[in-house]
Amino acid sequence: MRLHKFLLLLGGLCSLATVSLAAPVSEAERVPIDLRRTTLIVRDMDNSLRFYRDALGLKVAYDQIIRTPRDAASDADAERSLRLVLLQANDDFIGMIGMIQYFKPSKPVPAAPAEPFSIGSMVFVFNVKNAAARFAAAREVPGVRVIEEPAPTTYPGYGGKGVIPVLVSTLTDPDGYAIELNELLVGNPRSGSAVVPARK
Repeated sequence: MRLHKFLLLLGGLCSLATVSLAAPVSEAERVPIDLRRTTLIVRDMDNSLRFYRDALGLKVAYDQIIRTPRDAASDADAERSLRLVLLQANDDFIGMIGMIQYFKPSKPVPAAPAEPFSIGSMVFVFNVKNAAARFAAAREVPGVRVIEEPAPTTYPGYGGKGVIPVLVSTLTDPDGYAIELNELLVGNPRSGSAVVPARK
């Protein structure tokens, strides 16, 4: 459990950096690569959309059935068939989430997904507004498992000055991927407006 708490702290600090640096990288600092999206293989696209679109608030940017060959009129005529959905938050080029549900051939459901916060698993960290309400909606989606209820916590302030208060919760999505929802409780941590004095 101690390792889990450390990983939550690490994820939270990364998310705070994201909040404070939510702006394009300057041309002089750019590197020759962008992380476009992470693509998840899901068992039930509609149920996954209930989680990511309806509960968390991501926006659907693309939703298509893709068949091979491309001129196949139905799954019966196709060699392969899948549904691809792309979801976006506040950028339509980077940081997107893709989801694929395979129809033909279908993919077997693993006996047990990777345990959250273990080697081989992944963790999505989202900065959200009204995190408690988002968490409440997300936990009602079939297949979701709660790991940690929303609870306030603090992270050390930048430069060791004060602390940064954050509401943090964790759960898994319907396919077992770990999700961390963070809400910064006051302003921008870089500007100092989010920092409150540390208790002595």
